[in-house]
Amino acid sequence: MIGVFDSGLGGLSVLAAIAHELPKADLVYLADTAHVPYGDKSEGFITGRVLAIGSHLAAQGCRMIVVACNTATTTAIQSLRDHLPHIPVVGVEPGVKPAAQGSLTRKIAVLATEATARSRRLSHLIATHAGNVHVEIVPCPGWATHVETLEADTPAFREEVRQRILPLIAAGTDRIVLGCTHYAFLMPIIEPLLAGRAQLVDVAHAVARQVLRLRGDSHADGRLALQATAHPERLAAALPALSLHALAARVVSVEQVSVE
Repeated sequence: MIGVFDSGLGGLSVLAAIAHELPKADLVYLADTAHVPYGDKSEGFITGRVLAIGSHLAAQGCRMIVVACNTATTTAIQSLRDHLPHIPVVGVEPGVKPAAQGSLTRKIAVLATEATARSRRLSHLIATHAGNVHVEIVPCPGWATHVETLEADTPAFREEVRQRILPLIAAGTDRIVLGCTHYAFLMPIIEPLLAGRAQLVDVAHAVARQVLRLRGDSHADGRLALQATAHPERLAAALPALSLHALAARVVSVEQVSVE
């Protein structure tokens, strides 16, 4: 069994990619909806949640854990690996490397939560993989919440996204990294603004391939258990709302859990 977690709905984009690559694997998805979003929380708080959730998933028998949250990964994945040394832990990091490698203008941007934008890990990624590229880090406060509440498709939010994206395109940016798993669900809003002049970089499928390499597709039943620390019914309802019908078909249980 593979455990996948995020602060809320964002990690469902990663879960969908994993389910596609490993159609027979049993999966558990935990949304820490009692504390969503992580992007405006302190490093200490995020680390505490990551360790508690990792321990919870391990206790349920998960033999691999996927941290399907950029903020949690950049803040606390090493702490989780130290805490659970016997379990492979796969994280989700902004696709700085593929963006830098693919950029023709040598200008890329990273859309990120506030916590990821200020993280040491993102700075390290940029220094390691984008030393010869101009990188614009763009904090996007509130964007994850718009996805979480399924209220992204409003005129006011579309205008907010437009004001973030168009200056990047005008400056010659040709790769825009989605530095939060929630932002994958904003592609229908962002892509029309690019006018073919830039590409979005998302790492969900790369993460799924890494899970497949490390684990292989187990011959289980392909079941999906959904767990949430608050309002689990909203998590289940979000699957069809986000057009994740293939995931919805695999759900065998939906429950609220206490993770402390």
